[in-house]
Amino acid sequence: MSCNVQLERRLLQFSTMSSFLFAIMGIGLGLWMGSLVIVFDGAYSFISLALTVVSLLAAAYIRKPEVANSSHTVAKIEPAVIAFKGMVITVMCCISFYSAVVAIINGGREVDTGLALLFGVINVVGCTATYLVLKSKGQQARSALVEAESKQWVMDTVISGAVMCGFIIATVMTWTGYGEYAAYADPVMVVVASVYFVIVPLKMVYDAVNELRGLSRTQYDEVSELS
Repeated sequence: MSCNVQLERRLLQFSTMSSFLFAIMGIGLGLWMGSLVIVFDGAYSFISLALTVVSLLAAAYIRKPEVANSSHTVAKIEPAVIAFKGMVITVMCCISFYSAVVAIINGGREVDTGLALLFGVINVVGCTATYLVLKSKGQQARSALVEAESKQWVMDTVISGAVMCGFIIATVMTWTGYGEYAAYADPVMVVVASVYFVIVPLKMVYDAVNELRGLSRTQYDEVSELS
């Protein structure tokens, strides 16, 4: 089935705007509050924004008439973009993990859990809504790039949910007389999120590289038959 080019472009543009809003909100609020996990959440949205722009550029390139006529070129670009996305997200998770471990060693981070919890709720609702739009409309678009984009938003949604749950736990700890341990909630959440969510981008890279290898073998066999 052919790809719905116009719908693909609109969905990628929608994802770009959503990523921009969440990135600005997360990084700005996280730096203001001194919350490592909120900065992590915002940084993930910022990385998503940059990667969505890459997807938009790739989508525009492979829809050019001179490129679209080359099936091998089109088939290679989409998995290459997906592999690149997975590698960038993996690097981000590793850097975040290191920063969080350093924060734990240094005694944790004090954060206004009430404001952080409000941010978590808003983020979860917004990310979930964005994912549902991409998931439902993406099936109509029949685009591998949009499908990869929806997977990014699954990660963002679950990260935001983990942040929200973590701040709920920190708030309860403060109320029950364990406030000195609440300072560790922020970096510990980053460690858990980094370790858990690095699996998704690694799988993206693995699947995309395997697809590229398969395409390369197919192209080589075709060339061999012609010669």
